[in-house]
This record gives sequence, C-alpha cells and structure tokens, in this order.
Amino acid sequence: MKKSKPSLSKRSSYLQKSEIRVMSVECEKVKGINLSQGVCDLKTPGSVLSGAKQAIDAGINSYTRHDGLYELRQAIAVKMAKFNHIKADPEKNIIVSSGATGALYCAFLALLNPGDEVIIFEPYYGYHLSTIQAVDLVPRYVRMDPPDWKINIERLEKSITKKTRAILINTPMNPSGKVFTIDELKILADFAIKHDLFIFTDEIYEYFVYGNNKHISPGSLKGIADRTITISGYSKTFSITGWRIGYAVANDKWAKMIGYMNDLVYVCAPAPLQIGVAHGIMRLPNKFYGNLCSQYKNKKDKICQALDSIGLTPFVPQGAYYVLADVKKVPGKTSKEKAMYILKKTGVATVPGMAFYHDKSGENLIRLCFAKDDKILDKAILRLKKLIRLRGIA
Repeated sequence: MKKSKPSLSKRSSYLQKSEIRVMSVECEKVKGINLSQGVCDLKTPGSVLSGAKQAIDAGINSYTRHDGLYELRQAIAVKMAKFNHIKADPEKNIIVSSGATGALYCAFLALLNPGDEVIIFEPYYGYHLSTIQAVDLVPRYVRMDPPDWKINIERLEKSITKKTRAILINTPMNPSGKVFTIDELKILADFAIKHDLFIFTDEIYEYFVYGNNKHISPGSLKGIADRTITISGYSKTFSITGWRIGYAVANDKWAKMIGYMNDLVYVCAPAPLQIGVAHGIMRLPNKFYGNLCSQYKNKKDKICQALDSIGLTPFVPQGAYYVLADVKKVPGKTSKEKAMYILKKTGVATVPGMAFYHDKSGENLIRLCFAKDDKILDKAILRLKKLIRLRGIA
C-alpha cells in the first residue's frame, strides 16, 4: 500500500501572507517610510508603562486566569458602562485575550461551526477575512461603495443563505474609515433578528471618530445585546500594538466557552501587561481620549489635503486612522503595481486596494496609515508630492 506524503492542510491553499506585511517588507528593503502597516507612533501613556513595570517588579509574571486578571476585567467593565453603554459583569461577560484578533478568533471557534457563513462588508480588513477562513468558515461579501460606504439593504438580503450564521461589523472601519450610524445599526439589528444571526463587532478604533460622527456599540442596542459579541482592545488607543491585549464582551452563555477557547489557544495574555492596561483605563482622564482624537483628526486633515493636491483623490474617513485614495492616474495595471510604483518613486509604502476586496474592485485604490509622528508624516507627504512632477497627476 502506497503511503501518502505529508502535505499542507486544505486551509493553507487560501491563506496567504498579508499584503500589509508584504509591503512593510518591501519598505524595509528601500529604507522607506511605512504608511502601510497600522503601527501608531504616538507615545504610550506613562501610567500604562509604569503599571506594567510595577507588575513585573511585584512578581505578577505567572499564568493568569483563563479570562484575564480581575483588575483588567473590572477596568474594562467600568469602561464598557461609561463609554459603550454596555453592562458587563467582570466575572461572567469579559474575556481578555491576545489582542482583538485573538478575541475574535476564539469567539469564532466557540460559537460557529466549520462551513457556517459569515457576512463581511467590503472593503474589509484582511485579517478579518483570514480569521474567518482559518477556522473553516465561509465569507459572504456585501459591497459598500464610496464615498459614504452606506449599507445597501438589497445586497445584504441577497447575501443570506440557509448556512449564514453571523455578521461581522467593524466600526470605525478599516480600511475605509466608515462609522456605522444608529440608523444603519438598527437596520443590521432587525436583519440579525430576522435571520437569527450572531453579530461580531470589532471596535478597536472606537476612540478615533471625527466630525459629527459618533461611535455606537451595536451591543448597546436593545434587542440584540444577547446575540452581540463586542471585540476591542488597547493596541491603538495606548499605542501598544506589540503588547497584544484585547478582549471580548458577550452574554455569559457565550462568554464561558469563548474563555475556554482562549485558554486552549493562548492560555492567557501577558500578565504584567494586563496590569499596565488596567492602570491606563482607570487612571487616564477623559481629556486624554479627546486629545488623542484631536491629534489624529489633524493628521487626517493633513494627509487628505495633501493627497487631494497631488491628484490622488482621498475618500475622507469618518473614523479610524487610515485613508483610501484613488490611484487611477498612477502607472500600473493593478493596485499592487501602482503601490510598488509609488514606493519605487517616492520611498513611501502603502497597501494596494486588492488587499481589501475578494475581486478586482480595489485595483484603483491604495490605503495609507496616518498614525505617524508629525515629522514623519510631513516627510512622507513631501515625498509623495514627487508624483506631481513625475506624471503631472494633479
């Protein structure tokens, strides 16, 4: 009997390295300015750093409970009540995990079965799609169109099948910066109830909302709280992307198993870093978050004005810290070729729009991250203006 040779799993055939990572590597090769990866350059608050240092010195370096240290779960409960208007019991409803992506991964494993379908809005965040595929779920795409990225209810209804079990929301949205309105969330709430769907909502950019837009957590709406799993974290808010501190908030009948999955996959998030985040949540004043949002608004305005002057029309974001720009005038047949052209000519790395669509709809788009130190952002803008001289784009 012929023995079969070891091979990769079936899921490996549709999983690939993130285009964000790919462009970051290409940027390193030319020692360029990386506006591709969502790494924030703002300083980490002192109370967050000192809290982690104190925890290390105090010997808080062992495994934590599977759902995280009580200090952090209690801090998250306070924050959820004040900011998100969601009542959460730190003993029953909150699971601290390895980043927001880790929390989402565990939630999918706990609540959905292989072959179940998840509705995902596009342009989508690549890691959301990869997480869906990594646990053998099936994405159902619902297109959103610029410049408003509004929900199209007809497209939403057409996406549903007998296998659809959940809908994934990202608000504010990466990469478009869309913020879901209360009216849109009510539409989604009715839709989820009608079709008996879970609602997974990634709110990692909840503090970055501009103009008259307002962040509203779907889990705060009556009628869908029990079916909503709220995902968030402090990677972006506290500029600690490498710490991997995220969390899930859910009804206790769901949270229990999400916690068990978290224990199985990650064991726990880093113990002393959990204390650091807890200190930040409980000790930073409200003005910290207002100032943070104001800083990013200024960066948003700066890069959007620059892109407009260059001739790379920006779709001005309502939230988060990314902007999609129209690159029809840039040489290249695909968004990857266009992004590589920009990198070669200016030394500025962006993400090709192909990374955010399942088809060719993003081929005339790039994404730029403006969560950078002002000096670096100014330097990147100056380099991008070379495109005017090179091609007469504007």
